[in-house]
Amino acid sequence: MKFSERYGYKSVKEKLQIDSIDKELRNTLWNLLTEYYWEGATDRFFANSSEYPILRLLWKDFLKEPIDVMSPNALDFVSQIKDYYYRFEWYEVYDFIEFISQQYPDERTNKGFRKECNQVLQKECSAYRFVGKQITQLTSKEEIESIEVAIEKSNDQVTSHLVRSLELLSDRKSPDYRNSIKESISAVESLVQKTVGKKGTLGQLIEKIEGHFELHPAIKESFKKLYGYTSNEDGIRHAMLDEPNVDIEDAKFMLVTCSAFINYVNGKLEKS
Repeated sequence: MKFSERYGYKSVKEKLQIDSIDKELRNTLWNLLTEYYWEGATDRFFANSSEYPILRLLWKDFLKEPIDVMSPNALDFVSQIKDYYYRFEWYEVYDFIEFISQQYPDERTNKGFRKECNQVLQKECSAYRFVGKQITQLTSKEEIESIEVAIEKSNDQVTSHLVRSLELLSDRKSPDYRNSIKESISAVESLVQKTVGKKGTLGQLIEKIEGHFELHPAIKESFKKLYGYTSNEDGIRHAMLDEPNVDIEDAKFMLVTCSAFINYVNGKLEKS
């Protein structure tokens, strides 16, 4: 802890940066962008340089600006981009770095960038992290790892539900927590259907999964109850989803819990 923080001259960051980005975090993220994507920009014409394609893409596809007003000078053009960056709303900064790390053609560079971004976001007490290629509001390393493993190691249908749940939860302008919860439960349901080889609801099929491996009664009952909280007997979502104040904590709990269960089932199936 710094001297200024110990003696009250500067407040300690006890609360996460959820709806804001402070100066330090904004500056550090800009420095990472520079180091990874356009540090080689110099005072020259750069249409044939390695930095040009990503900067041009940012200009025309992210900022939606006419390309005929792009400066042909590398340093001047980076300054144009920087001017926009420092006028962005907090959520636009995340949109910006997410866009670059998804569009830049060298995935090794992108992975390094995302890894360092997560280190910075954690250090600066941001509520957001890269999970795969998307930024979402998850603060626990264990939560992030659980979701990533479930997405990477599941079949396409399960992965599709989890990715969609994550997208709905992490939408910084208009998050859809109810449908994020639906997608999380649907991911588990799809996994159980695939495992037992039958169609049906999670409540109906979880009993049959024991034909493939032993499922502890407590785990089975907990997921039956969790499913019952989000579905009626006809499979129509209600209960939690009808609550007026469904928020990110509800959606995050469901995504993390369902991911953990999916990892548990996948692990059991590998052993059996």
